[in-house]
Amino acid sequence: MDPKMIIQAAAVVALVSLVFAVIRRQFIYRQDQGTDEMKKLAGAIQDGAMAFLKKEYSWLCVFVSIVAVALYVGLGEEGQGPSTAACFIYGAVSSALAGFIGMRVATRSAVRTTEAAKTSLGKALTVAFSSGAVMGFTVVGLGLLGVSILTLYFQPPAGSEAAATDWIKPLFGFSFGASSIALFARVGGGIFTKAADVGADLVGKVESNMPEDDPRNPATIADNVGDNVGDVAGMGADLFESYVGAIIASMALGLTTVGAGGNTTVAFYPVALATIGIIASMLGTFVVRTNDESKISSVLTRGLLVASAIFVGGTIALAMIPEIATELATAASAKGLWGITGVWAVTGAVWVGLLLGLLIGHITEYYTSEEKKPARQIAEQSETGTATNIIHGLAIGMESCAAPMALIAFGTLAAYSLADIYGVAIAAVGMLSTLGISLGVDAYGPVADNAGGLAEMSDCEPEVRQRTDKLDAVGNTTAAIGKGFAIGSAALTALALFYTYRQEIMGARGGEEFVIDLLNVDVIVGLFLGGTCAFLFSSLTMKAVGRAAQKMITEVRRQLPGILSGENEPDPGTCVKISTEAALKEMILPGVLAVAVPVAVGKFIGPEALGGLLAGALVTGVLFAIFMANSGGAWDNAKKYIESGVHGGKGSPAHKASVVGDTVGDPFKDTSGPSLNILVKLMCIVAVVFVPLFV
Repeated sequence: MDPKMIIQAAAVVALVSLVFAVIRRQFIYRQDQGTDEMKKLAGAIQDGAMAFLKKEYSWLCVFVSIVAVALYVGLGEEGQGPSTAACFIYGAVSSALAGFIGMRVATRSAVRTTEAAKTSLGKALTVAFSSGAVMGFTVVGLGLLGVSILTLYFQPPAGSEAAATDWIKPLFGFSFGASSIALFARVGGGIFTKAADVGADLVGKVESNMPEDDPRNPATIADNVGDNVGDVAGMGADLFESYVGAIIASMALGLTTVGAGGNTTVAFYPVALATIGIIASMLGTFVVRTNDESKISSVLTRGLLVASAIFVGGTIALAMIPEIATELATAASAKGLWGITGVWAVTGAVWVGLLLGLLIGHITEYYTSEEKKPARQIAEQSETGTATNIIHGLAIGMESCAAPMALIAFGTLAAYSLADIYGVAIAAVGMLSTLGISLGVDAYGPVADNAGGLAEMSDCEPEVRQRTDKLDAVGNTTAAIGKGFAIGSAALTALALFYTYRQEIMGARGGEEFVIDLLNVDVIVGLFLGGTCAFLFSSLTMKAVGRAAQKMITEVRRQLPGILSGENEPDPGTCVKISTEAALKEMILPGVLAVAVPVAVGKFIGPEALGGLLAGALVTGVLFAIFMANSGGAWDNAKKYIESGVHGGKGSPAHKASVVGDTVGDPFKDTSGPSLNILVKLMCIVAVVFVPLFV
């Protein structure tokens, strides 16, 4: 089978995905925006979000330019430098564009969701989910289209004298660009949203007994802006880099290991899987609808399961094509797992990844859902004060690491037994195969959150806020599940990139064996440094939120007396400015750390130390990311559970304790935690791209 046909089909389906996103967007824009007051408030949120994003991207243009020049010069003007630098810029622009489109639609969907909630919860769900679907299908469409275009451009023609595997190297620049923008978008957006959130909650709720999203609170608008720049734009860029990183890593392994003899079908199999996944995701969106107000979570889950089932059917159909079956059989290990060999071993590795993602999502839901035991235990602990709330929340987060890590470990073993290291890489693609719908389920949450804020600020009927709160509570859980997918795929993708780094070092050394030996002192030094990176990175981002929140709290305290007395109107513009300046200033150092440390270690200590660094960062980064994401999600939903009327309800001592716990958890789950999975992969990609500097 001509591998070029796979790439061409992928490009067509990627374009269909983008058209599907446009159709969903047009459906949203046709919905009613409600009253003039609702339009005015929504306009303020839209303007604040776009202003921040424009400033952030202007700063990132400088970073992208500097790194592109470094790639051009550092990798050689006559070698891979120009092509890698061009791909880096393309990846950065695509990642930024995915976040921009998703956020622009989200900011315009929230007010329409609020208006739809006046009619029914089912209609509000349709509008909010459509917004998430725009983000999901924009991400997968731009990602697969970028990979397809670059592959068609760089792949040498059949029979060419060019090296059979060298053409894949510039594509790592595409992944590098996507990861760089994702890290800054996650960190910058996370600092913005959590500074505003902390200021609004501590001064408004705890000190002044104001309800959530009270229009008198000057930080409310900034908080709603933050939901979009952090949880939509940042998350979109995050999962864009996860998606393209998994595809490119598995393509490289298929090309340089299994397909080194010229079997490029193995290298393009991940692209075929992504193509099937987009089709399955589009079909899955059509079952996400309900008129039953008690089954929001099950409806969203049904969409994911339907898409997953269609994807499995697509992989079976792919395996039944004789040419593909014969060529994929070379990718399987000699004995397979449980006697499974040939094409079914590779297909089984894909299913392992898909199942692993669903199971990690289920575990995440258990530890973070308002309806499950862990969040309710935290709510119960809130009755005895803030300290016990925080102690139990930290413990829940630590406990929640065990099951996902065990699943990742056994999933890695299973995938490796089926198809060696290629199986591990292809499992990551399987996990992210239905990203179009899974990101849609995830990204609808911030829209629902904003819709609730608009309902409160525009003084809608109580049942409107009740409906948006139901959407928001489920959205907190789906957002946590989305982070679980990103973290799980990061572990598998990082392993694949780790192996690719080894292959690149061996190639640069003329085939000399490259072993990362734990008895080698350089490797041990690298392990220590890599393990430290996750903690140092988290410290930098947490302290950044703290400093920004301190300024926000001071400003809200300054404004509130005059607002409550009726002498002054709220000034949300100052609060937005505080969050914007803090986010742009504080995101620089963590971003530079992720790029500079691997280059410095590889250059001055050596490739072996860099291998140890990647291993140490992988273990601590994945564990810390799970811990922070789940503890933050559990704290948030414990607060919402109390707000439903238990343990004294809103305004009670238990509620105030839960608000403080949620405030601690906010930067955990929305700033530091989700940024760590990007950190791990970005360090691996930097190591692969800059191998010529280390050898």
